[in-house]
Amino acid sequence: MNADSDVAHPAASAPNALAVAADGNVHRPLDRSARVFVAGRRGLVGSAVCRHLRREGFTDLGGPTSAELDLRERRAVFAWFADARPDVVVLAAARVGGIKANATRPTEFLSDNLRIQVNVLDAALEHGVERLLFLGSSCIYPKLAEQPIREEALLTGPLEPTNDAYAIAKITGILQVQAVRRQYGLPWISAMPTNLYGSGDNFHPKHCHVLPSLIRRFHEAKESGARSVVNWGSGSPRREFLHVDDLARACLHLLEHYDEGGPVNVGTGTDLTIRELAELVRQVVGYQGSVEWDPSQPDGTPRKLLDVSRLTALGWAPRIALREGLAQTYAWYVENLGTDALRH
Repeated sequence: MNADSDVAHPAASAPNALAVAADGNVHRPLDRSARVFVAGRRGLVGSAVCRHLRREGFTDLGGPTSAELDLRERRAVFAWFADARPDVVVLAAARVGGIKANATRPTEFLSDNLRIQVNVLDAALEHGVERLLFLGSSCIYPKLAEQPIREEALLTGPLEPTNDAYAIAKITGILQVQAVRRQYGLPWISAMPTNLYGSGDNFHPKHCHVLPSLIRRFHEAKESGARSVVNWGSGSPRREFLHVDDLARACLHLLEHYDEGGPVNVGTGTDLTIRELAELVRQVVGYQGSVEWDPSQPDGTPRKLLDVSRLTALGWAPRIALREGLAQTYAWYVENLGTDALRH
């Protein structure tokens, strides 16, 4: 079957059914010799997932980089799956960016992410991938969702306009995973991480998210001796932040302990204002100047805190405190200044 034809399909029954323990949770360790494809393995999330899987004893972590395989190219993706035959897929590849990038380039955020997802999910189904984890984003939930946000809030209200294109693409991925489960009986799952940070983050001056943006801005101000730093918005929105290494642990935990169609939130269950975050970053960086705010710039969603009770009920909890994670991330940033790792 070629990549342009209808997707046909593997038998609905999986070779090794998930076992359900007395506590109601799924328990089935993944074979450490299984061939695992982490799509987006050089990104913030993908690289962390690969590091964790190696530490956990996985020996066959393959897959091309984005330079070697453009996941937006359907025929190329199907050809790669036909040759590589992965057993497990973690779909972490995506076009991502901060509030400015999402607001000014919605076409790319919608089109690129839809093509990446549909191509990988269709090819995985075509070639019988039994275990798959699709990674979405907390931006899928309505702008004014009740806090903390439960998974059931999905599709219950309008999205935040500054990132609605990206959110719609991720919602589509969730629904495709659910459709595969219903139609073919495969134990594919979806996880919705909160705001992420850590080693390997994108520190591009125009396209990065809020936390790496603050790190870069305060560091450059410290180095230049600037008397003040101006940040976007009012500083009043509240956000939750999860270290990417904690997300990586959650990904494996979900693959081995979860088998339901609904998405699972992944976060810390605590938040702080952007103003508080900026002060924390200022302290970690060691900047001594003043901090100002530009309320003419957008704030985005007022609050976005995830209800993580579904995940914690499965026996998972975050381990890395925010200040500890910030210090580690800042050290990585300084160590990699002037290198391709920062993706200038």
